[in-house]
Amino acid sequence: MLEFGIKDFIDILLVAMMLFYIYRLMRDSRSLNVFVGILIFIVVWLFVSQVLEMRLMGTILDKLVSVGVIALIVLFQDDIRKFLYNIGTRKGVSKLLHFITPSRGNRTDKEKVKKDIMPIVMACMSMSKQKVGALIVVERNQSLNDIISTGETVDANINQRLIENIFFKNSPLHDGAMVISNHRIAAAGCILPVSHNLDIPKELGLRHRAALGMSQDSDALSIIVSEETGGISIARDGLFRLRLSAEELETILTDAMT
Repeated sequence: MLEFGIKDFIDILLVAMMLFYIYRLMRDSRSLNVFVGILIFIVVWLFVSQVLEMRLMGTILDKLVSVGVIALIVLFQDDIRKFLYNIGTRKGVSKLLHFITPSRGNRTDKEKVKKDIMPIVMACMSMSKQKVGALIVVERNQSLNDIISTGETVDANINQRLIENIFFKNSPLHDGAMVISNHRIAAAGCILPVSHNLDIPKELGLRHRAALGMSQDSDALSIIVSEETGGISIARDGLFRLRLSAEELETILTDAMT
């Protein structure tokens, strides 16, 4: 007689959660058909080897699984890296790390953050009125040195006029992204990973796709000013907040940077 205990329930729940997460990851990376094919192969393998107990076929499938694991690692190394990367960026892990490590935040840091926010908000509102396209990435807990290295080093204080000048239509750096790190404008003209999510509305352009891709690959916050509509949006944790007012933008930045 089979016994079903709490450990079995937890085992099934964990497997279901893992499969669901992999499904979402494959769907976003346009590899859903491969994921379905792998699931079908696993079901057939288990049925043949465990239920029907076919030794010869089971042995052949066992060998294919051994080789297949290596092949999948080679073929989907970027997706696997993203999977492991995202596990380490979950809010619970971040909170645990903040609990374990000594807090660097103090009153002085909070005052610096408040001084940083207003130039960003004012610059975004000004560019919104003039319909000047912009993409600003704000570094949070995870380092963005790999993204910063793709652009031109600026290393300047956060200043409204400087932000507007960088994204001025005739500026050579206006097409890329600006990265803000450690209370400074670290670089401009940076290249971001582009999201391949098919659910993104068609009216949103390449800046929005790059912002979403950045928010999917890291815990950074990306601010977008639309060149077509002047609308201000934010991409955070793989989600969009569209058509933001100055107050909403300030509130989100305050929450993210403090």
